Amino acid sequence: MKIVIPGGTGSVGAVLERGLLAAGHRLIVLTRTPSRPHHVHWDGRTLGPWVEAVDGADVVINLAGRSVSCRYTRENLAAMMDSRVDSTRVVGEAIAAADRPPAVWLQMSTATIYAHTFDRANDEATGVIGGGEPEVPAYWAKSIDIARAWERALDEADTPHTRKVALRSAMVMSTDRGAVFDMLSRMTLLGLGGAVAGGRQFVSWIHEADFTRAVEFLIDRDDLAGPVNLAAPHPLRQKDLMRALRRAWGGHFGIPATKWMAEIGAFALRSDTELLLKSRRVIPGRLEDDGFEFSYPAWEAAADDLARRTAADRKWPLMRRPGLKAVRALTGS
Repeated sequence: MKIVIPGGTGSVGAVLERGLLAAGHRLIVLTRTPSRPHHVHWDGRTLGPWVEAVDGADVVINLAGRSVSCRYTRENLAAMMDSRVDSTRVVGEAIAAADRPPAVWLQMSTATIYAHTFDRANDEATGVIGGGEPEVPAYWAKSIDIARAWERALDEADTPHTRKVALRSAMVMSTDRGAVFDMLSRMTLLGLGGAVAGGRQFVSWIHEADFTRAVEFLIDRDDLAGPVNLAAPHPLRQKDLMRALRRAWGGHFGIPATKWMAEIGAFALRSDTELLLKSRRVIPGRLEDDGFEFSYPAWEAAADDLARRTAADRKWPLMRRPGLKAVRALTGS
């Protein structure tokens, strides 16, 4: 199949590119900075020569949007909103204008759209959309506003001949440098992979192999449309996720962090504590109901696989404690 991936040069795009190319598909990636033969320039806001790639494509998978790993300043929140809504709108315009529109449009969304919750899991049918929780910082509602506007832009696109799916994705765990698993592993190997603010908050995640397989599943299932949760069926508390990750790397200790310590760390990393403290308990109701089988339903096996492959690729030690060799490997010193 011919698959067009707007915004496909980030960590999630790298996962899909590997998996879809290995499956024999032809890919065209739309990006502001083309660097490979199958890259085509676009600006993410306006129609241009790139629309020729969409006309005649079998599938469009739009991943475009500014990274959420930043400080939630007014300017950054506006950039997150605009990059998502503008790119979704213009992809819809390109599909609407195509003589041969794609059969399916998979549009990236986020599992963050659901409410911060400890006691109930959120599926697509009964999940509670967030934004009004009384016990969380008021500015967390901005993330919900962005997610809802993102999906609304998809819904409003006039593409009657193209099936539309909103991918409410949890964190995609991959071996790529700079991705979430990489960051968590570096912290773990340096002894910093402990519970954050008590660690009661739930973490939803999905292994890179299952993410790609779920995308292919949704492409093939022409009866599925609307929001679909891309998350492993067993979310777990942050303290348990980090404990399993420490075991996967050889049994390291993990220094716990209080909420104020997390605030300092997030500030130093130019990120935001919502990414650490919000409880995302999301389950893949529609995928499982329609017969999708996860290769990695549980975090322990997923963490073992990712740690083993990361260690082999980077010559990182699966060692009992983070000694000098590991510190030098991680910091480049």
